[in-house]
Amino acid sequence: MSRIGKKPIAVPAGVTLTQKGQSISVKGPKGELSFVLPDAVVGEFKDNELTITDVEGVKNASAMWGMARTMVSNMIEGVTKGYSKALELRGVGYRAQAQGTGLTMQLGYSHDINYTPPAGITIEAPKPTSVIVSGINKQQVGQVAAEIRAFRKPEPYKGKGVRYVGEYVRQKEGKKK
Repeated sequence: MSRIGKKPIAVPAGVTLTQKGQSISVKGPKGELSFVLPDAVVGEFKDNELTITDVEGVKNASAMWGMARTMVSNMIEGVTKGYSKALELRGVGYRAQAQGTGLTMQLGYSHDINYTPPAGITIEAPKPTSVIVSGINKQQVGQVAAEIRAFRKPEPYKGKGVRYVGEYVRQKEGKKK
């Protein structure tokens, strides 16, 4: 039994949830998202609450149950509040600048790195050493933040690189004479 899957999902005011078979679409003030439930689970929308139950006899129904509930819950939160991830750049000369919809970064390479995010994702650079990625799709926001971080991961000796705000990077001891 899934503890997460058992919880009903409350649909707040201002959010429209429509269900057609296994397809669920959520529309709110920030945008619209949709998700197709796996065949191992069934969704039932009643009294502004969505309840997801597993289908008995299906092999991986318990594995899909909690995941399906979390996906729909994340969609509802995304169209109401949205998601954001903050990154910071550490290192001499490391800086970022938002240009139009994209991002230009100087990360110690001989060339600038230009990154264009997918549709639905906005990138801001309030300071030259910080980047904020935001959007309504939690998975997409995390993926874009991970791609930006992958351009120059924090190295363990000086801690230089792109890291999430609040991320702890273990420092190694350097060479000894």
